[in-house]
Amino acid sequence: MRSKVKPEIGHNARLPRNHRSLHSDSGRTSAFPNLLLPIPASEHQRAQRSLKRPLRIMKFGGTSVADASCMRRVAEIIQSAAQDSDLVVVISAMSGVTNKLIEAAVQSECGNREAVVQIFSQLRTQHGAALTSLIQSDASRHRIGQQMQELFGEGERLCEATALLHELTPRARDSISSLGERLSVPLVAAVLEESGLASQCIEATELIVTDSYYGGAEPWMDLTRERSTARLQPLIEQGTVPVVTGFIGANEDGVLTTLGRGGSDYSATILGSALDADEVIIWTDVDGLLTADPRLVPEACLISEISYREAAELAYFGAKVLHPKTLQPVIQRGIPLRIRNTFAPEKLGTKITPAGCTNGVGVTALAAVTDAAMITIGGPGLWGVQDVLGRTFATATAVRTDVLLISQSSSQNDICLVVSSSHAKRMLEALRHEFSHDLAHEKAEHITLDATVAIVTVVGQNLRALAGMVGRIFAALGRENVDLLAIAHGASACNLSFVVARKDVRAALVAAHREFQLGELAAAMFPVNNSDRPVAWAYESGRNSPDAD
Repeated sequence: MRSKVKPEIGHNARLPRNHRSLHSDSGRTSAFPNLLLPIPASEHQRAQRSLKRPLRIMKFGGTSVADASCMRRVAEIIQSAAQDSDLVVVISAMSGVTNKLIEAAVQSECGNREAVVQIFSQLRTQHGAALTSLIQSDASRHRIGQQMQELFGEGERLCEATALLHELTPRARDSISSLGERLSVPLVAAVLEESGLASQCIEATELIVTDSYYGGAEPWMDLTRERSTARLQPLIEQGTVPVVTGFIGANEDGVLTTLGRGGSDYSATILGSALDADEVIIWTDVDGLLTADPRLVPEACLISEISYREAAELAYFGAKVLHPKTLQPVIQRGIPLRIRNTFAPEKLGTKITPAGCTNGVGVTALAAVTDAAMITIGGPGLWGVQDVLGRTFATATAVRTDVLLISQSSSQNDICLVVSSSHAKRMLEALRHEFSHDLAHEKAEHITLDATVAIVTVVGQNLRALAGMVGRIFAALGRENVDLLAIAHGASACNLSFVVARKDVRAALVAAHREFQLGELAAAMFPVNNSDRPVAWAYESGRNSPDAD
């Protein structure tokens, strides 16, 4: 596998030169502008695999394991798939649990012990009810109940230490927030065992080796492949289904880390790449990717097949159903990824492949990021200042802020960049500090923030070859009286992004969707009936809330 060495980031990050890491490009309009060509497994591995059953990695999100009835449904899906495939299953925390754990951690830092006690009481009740409903064997119920109490005790001790210090460290936050997956995995494994399917629960700290950037760790794939193969392959060969905690890993010293919110998707594709799986399936609460957010565009339709590049752009620019980093590991191994609905398992969902639906040229879907803010840098005070653009990106890197879109004047000293709303304030302060010496004698403000903007992104195949596309967008938006504040086009052949006022997002999406007839084209290419409407939305007005971990 080809990859770049991840540079050291932050005071607690350490990456030996002989290890390789997967990481996303940041600060670019295109989510993945330089995708590597798929690298197949060795001929020997493929020959071996051809004599065996296919290997599938199946990940189930938080809504898929929300309660006992959902977990039973998951067990049925796994049992059915196990009839003709070898499986590795990745499980998220029960829906809402990670949010509660993070809230407990935050309340601990504030010294609010009563709130922490209440949260853990609710979590004990929630998991206890699932355990009682799911597990019939007294011995299994007692064993898992003890495991749960030990995990709750661990979480309470971490919160107590946080309260004493009045400081929530990134390492402690990771340890507390990881408890949800560690609680749900034994339940699913036990249900499978009781149904007659051999299974074993495994913590991903044994498998996924990461750097030490707590809260958003990146995998070291060589070590991860080595450990995953050694730990999981014997189980797979003997017919046992490994049930693995999503969202978490461990650094080389064995200290627990997390892959970031929504990271269970990432866990699944990391393991898929490490094991050279034949397919990775993300089971969630939607039928797949849609041509737009159906809450904003009623004509939105399901997309049956899409390319890596298109799906990566949609994930980066607002698609809820995919974590932005999910595709990186499978892209590098050429492994198909499928999105399917746990609550409608008869549907085939959306398949993501290297080429997608090879119909040549055209718009496939739209996405929007509404939790965005635009920072403008410019004015007479910066005329003649050297390397404004380079210093801007260096500042973004220093404060770990992804630049979602950038546009600049020909002078290179007037720049507007769009970042996530949650990062806007620290980015603004960092830029003002960076250019404080250059602007020391200026009275006017040369670095400003507009927190009322959104990004609309047009995604498709070879958009550069689509004649008059930009003009058609301008005309469509003009008819709806929507003003464009900035535009970025050309960095990627499958992405055109533009900035509008947040209040105009719905109008912009509807206008673009109708201009390119996306609903009609999707319906013609991938016929569906009314029963195929998703049970939940595949897009949201934000970036990083996949089926929650």
